[in-house]
Amino acid sequence: MSLLLEIVTPEAKAFSGEVESVVLPGTEGEFGVLPGHEYLMTEILPGELEIASEGRKSWLAVGGGFVEARADRVTVLTDMAIRAEDIDEHAADEARRRAENALAESNQADEAARAILRRSLAQIHVKRRRSR
Repeated sequence: MSLLLEIVTPEAKAFSGEVESVVLPGTEGEFGVLPGHEYLMTEILPGELEIASEGRKSWLAVGGGFVEARADRVTVLTDMAIRAEDIDEHAADEARRRAENALAESNQADEAARAILRRSLAQIHVKRRRSR
């Protein structure tokens, strides 16, 4: 038994295929979805998404968004989805540094800089954790 997983960003469909399971970064912590899952619609946070398919695992850094899980399908709508092997750690670290500097120099809450910081940290985490 499998699930159809679709991961969609504003730019493109980042992934579409049959999987055995998916683990997502939820607002209350990580949660997994297996075939036969009860209906669920919830928010996800920037972090690591794990896909199990054909006995192997792969990982993506994802941004914030939403997930809809059904018994036979999982749809993820997110502002970022990058495979671990495609992450440019140097570029992500530079974006993190710029966002931290912008936040340090700002007297106001800068949600755009915070969003960039969260996405950059998600990429760095996935790249460092999965490059071993």
